[in-house]
Amino acid sequence: MNKAELVASIAEKSNLTKKDAEAALNGFIKSVEEALAEGDKVQLVGFGTFEVRARKAREGRNPRDPKEVIQIPASKAPVFKAGKALKEIVNK
Repeated sequence: MNKAELVASIAEKSNLTKKDAEAALNGFIKSVEEALAEGDKVQLVGFGTFEVRARKAREGRNPRDPKEVIQIPASKAPVFKAGKALKEIVNK
């Protein structure tokens, strides 16, 4: 499902116009992005949790030249952890 299909599905299920559904989806995405950028966690009970995890700096290998060792810098990565209710729905 791409964004356009998701907007259409939201519009259908919530009796909103596609324009309003897209505005709501964009607002949700922007809110999650801002919260994660500030280091906050976004928790939707039953659905899941969006959070940021830190990755340590480490050594890696160049796939084109496996003998070459490269340094991979530390970074932050957004992650999503599915909630219990979502896991149950997916595993039916």
